[in-house]
Amino acid sequence: MSKKRPLILVTNDDGINAPGIRTLIEVMNSLGDVMVVAPDSPQSGMGHAITINDTLYCNSIKVTNDDPHKEYSCSGTPVDCVKIAVNEILKRKPDLCVSGINHGSNSSINVIYSGTMSAAVEAGTLGIPSIGFSLLDYSMEADFGPSKKFVKAIAQQTLKNGLPKGVVLNVNIPKLNASEIKGIKVCRQANAHWEEKFDKRTNPLGRDYYWLTGEFVNEDKGEDTDEWALHNGFVSVVPVQFDLTAHHAMKELNTWDF
Repeated sequence: MSKKRPLILVTNDDGINAPGIRTLIEVMNSLGDVMVVAPDSPQSGMGHAITINDTLYCNSIKVTNDDPHKEYSCSGTPVDCVKIAVNEILKRKPDLCVSGINHGSNSSINVIYSGTMSAAVEAGTLGIPSIGFSLLDYSMEADFGPSKKFVKAIAQQTLKNGLPKGVVLNVNIPKLNASEIKGIKVCRQANAHWEEKFDKRTNPLGRDYYWLTGEFVNEDKGEDTDEWALHNGFVSVVPVQFDLTAHHAMKELNTWDF
């Protein structure tokens, strides 16, 4: 690999064969030397899970086109992929880690469940500028074409400027034609939640089982949120910090009589 081009780690949570990661690889190949380490099967909703009670396998995948990048499939979670890439596969720390492009939204509260974003966060904890990309389309036939120029622009700016310490980017792209997307907005995470329900059923052996369902409820009427941006035709960019300390609550807690 050329030393003059940035080294870019590409991963995801939908699996190495998902269409979204193919688009991301294509865009990143235009920006630097690419190494792909992604799950060998879908890992959506895994959050920041890691494998500690089982073995991990990493297999080199033959790239069928003329692209110079290398690919590995990993039997673990998205976070496992980042860990094993940085510690075992790559010969130096990457200049950028990108995760996605996810099939479906990772805006608002969804960020805490997201394997896509957890991979980016893991890379961020290792001091690597990182971005999670998601498209608001759950279909495996989703059109990722309109995402390309926005993915490239955000990645280019991140390579050029770096990111503040302790921050990664959560990027969500509306399901629109390229001409319909109005631009990019830096936003805050909307205050929203899932009203969850379980669909209870019984199998032929008489044992109960459940399917998790739910409705996404956005209670936040602010026009500076990711949800507002996405519903109004903008790509949302939310800077996410992985220091989970609620600093604003420390003063109050220090008044308690422990």
